[in-house]
Amino acid sequence: MFRLALLLFVVIGASMAGIFIVAALVAGLDTQTPIVWAAVLGFVAAVPVSYLVARQLT
Repeated sequence: MFRLALLLFVVIGASMAGIFIVAALVAGLDTQTPIVWAAVLGFVAAVPVSYLVARQLT
């Protein structure tokens, strides 16, 4: 299940990082620091999500 979660993390992490970046830009945070933090938070938030999705698939 770990390999499936890792594979899903690649896709889910990029998607959630993009969503968080768009949310930061919509909120008016258009400098480098908030955008980088939004991407990092998106990747961190994708860890439990990819685990839950992998658990549901197996």
